[in-house]
Amino acid sequence: MVFKNLIKKLLYKLYHNAVDLNHKNIRSLLEKDAKTVFLDLGCDDGILTKELAAHIGTKRMYGIDIVAKRLKHAKRLGIITVKTDLNKKLPFKDRSFDVIHANQVIEHVTNVDSFIAEIKRLLRPGGYAIISTENGSSWCNIFASVMGWQIFSLTNVTSKALGIGNPLSYYRNEPLELSSWLHKTIFNIRGLKELFEVYGFQIEEVKGAGYFPLPSSLGIVDVTHSHFITIKVRKK
Repeated sequence: MVFKNLIKKLLYKLYHNAVDLNHKNIRSLLEKDAKTVFLDLGCDDGILTKELAAHIGTKRMYGIDIVAKRLKHAKRLGIITVKTDLNKKLPFKDRSFDVIHANQVIEHVTNVDSFIAEIKRLLRPGGYAIISTENGSSWCNIFASVMGWQIFSLTNVTSKALGIGNPLSYYRNEPLELSSWLHKTIFNIRGLKELFEVYGFQIEEVKGAGYFPLPSSLGIVDVTHSHFITIKVRKK
């Protein structure tokens, strides 16, 4: 039990180091412009939304989420919030935003085509989107697959319990807090790039973070096998 707890603590530390580095990658891809109209898809409690908007230098920030309780927190931070399903057409006019961001969201939507099409519709010409998600080709996912286990990025596919099919999953056998947190589609770098390309986006940059069980910074060097991938795409 003591050894198991030590492993869980190590995994927890590595995971959050990777999350922090991933946020740093996202910030590095943002362009500073006080006139920017910024939309965060899956804004949750708005903390990251406000941080990213501040990095851009704008106060014109919007956030979408399906969980009303989270949106209440985001609204208190000055974010204009909308409660809606990201699988559907979003309640904004065409070409309403300069920048659209979605961190750890695309893997949760059931209608990827609608999600990408809406990003394109809502972006102004020359606007850009930054999408971050887990990488199906990360070394830890490859290891799990070789072992015949569920890959780490697809252990939350049922509301009954987390971590199914993978004995090393940090949240194994714990209940799922929100059904919207279930994973539906996991991409690798090539798949994510080609998805945006078929919708006419220009791929500008891809960054990586996390390299379990090794230091997270190695994901910067070997983006193909990093655990988190972040892509910047521009509407032509």
